[in-house]
Amino acid sequence: MSERFHTIEAADVAVTIDLSAGHVRRFAIRIEGRSIEPLHKAPWVDDPLFAGDETIPRCLRCLAGDFFCAPFGVSDLEDGPAHGATANSQWRWLETVRKADAVTARFELVASVLGARVFKEFTLRDGHPFLYQRHVFAGGEGAVPVANHAMIRLPAGGRISFSAKAFGLTPGLPQESDPARGRSRLLYPSRFQDLTRVPLADRGAADITRYPIAEQHEDFLGLVERPGNRLGWCVVVRPERNELFVSLKDARDFPFTFLWFSNGGRDYPPWNGRHLAVLGIEEGRACLGDGHRASIAANILSEKGFATALTLDPNGCVEVRNVIGGLVMPADESEIMMVFTDRDRLFVRGRSDVPLVVPFDGGFLGRDQESTQ
Repeated sequence: MSERFHTIEAADVAVTIDLSAGHVRRFAIRIEGRSIEPLHKAPWVDDPLFAGDETIPRCLRCLAGDFFCAPFGVSDLEDGPAHGATANSQWRWLETVRKADAVTARFELVASVLGARVFKEFTLRDGHPFLYQRHVFAGGEGAVPVANHAMIRLPAGGRISFSAKAFGLTPGLPQESDPARGRSRLLYPSRFQDLTRVPLADRGAADITRYPIAEQHEDFLGLVERPGNRLGWCVVVRPERNELFVSLKDARDFPFTFLWFSNGGRDYPPWNGRHLAVLGIEEGRACLGDGHRASIAANILSEKGFATALTLDPNGCVEVRNVIGGLVMPADESEIMMVFTDRDRLFVRGRSDVPLVVPFDGGFLGRDQESTQ
C-alpha cells in the first residue's frame, strides 16, 4: 500500500492530505515570520484505541482539517457512512505538477459515487495564503448533495462574519436528543434572519456571530446566501492568535454555509466530551444535513429555488470549487465587514477604511467577485 499521507508545498504554504479518507491533516502558511495553521484535528485521530476500531466510521476516526462530502449528511441512497465515500474511502495520488508559480496535486477516489469517478485537485501558489480546492465528477448518473467540511478550533472564542445571507434555519431534529448521550441547545426546527438572535430551545437566543454560543453542546444550522451573491465568504477572527480563517466560494456552486458547533456536547466514544471549541464551516449544496434522498427530492430549500444537489453528467464532467486560507489579523481590527477580490488580490476590510490586501487567484472561482455584509 502507498503512503497514507501526501504533502505538497509552494513558497510559504504547505498542505498534507490523509489519503485513507481524503481529509486535510495539516494546512500551514508562513506569513510575516510566523506559522498559521488554522484547521482542527480531533483529539483521537492518533489514538490507537480508536484508529483500528472498524465500528467507528473512517470519517470520524480520521476527523481533521477539511474534507469533501458526497453525499453530504446521511448516505441513504447508496448505502454507506455519513458524508459518503469521498470522506470515508481511500484516495490515490495521481500526479503533482508545477507550472509557473503554482503547484497542483491530483487525486482520484478509489470508490465511485453514483457511477462517477471523483477527482480532487489541490493547488498552492507561491506566496498565496490559500488552499485552492477543486472536486470533479466524471460521468455518473443522478444527483448528489455535496459540501466541503472545514473545521477550526476557537479555544479563546472568536468573531464570525459572513457574506450577506437571505435567512438561516435549523433542521427538523437536533444533533443530540438523548440526554444520556449528549446535548443540543438550539431550537429545532426554526427559521431566522437576525444572526444575532437565533432561537434556543429554552426560548432564549444565541448570537452566532460570536463563538461560543453555549457550553457542552452539539448544534447545526444552515445559512442561505442572499440571491445575487457571487462571492460567498466566511471570516473567523481567532483572537488568541491574532489570526483570521477565511472560507471563499462561488455562491452558485455552494448556496449555503452550514455551521457545526461542536463544544463538548457528545459523551460517547470517541467524543467522550473532549471535542471542544470546534466550529465547522461547511460550504454546501444540500438540504441541511438531511441526507441524500432528502436533498434530491423537493424540500424546503429547493422549493424556494436553491440548488440542494449537484446533477452529474453521464457524458461529461461537473465540478465545484472553494478556497480556504489563513491570514494575520489587521492591527486594531476585531470584526470583518467586507471581502472582495480582483484579478490577483483579495481585500479583507474591517471597520477601518484600510483593507488587508493579500495575493489571490481571482480567476479560480470563475470571475472577479465582490460581496458585502
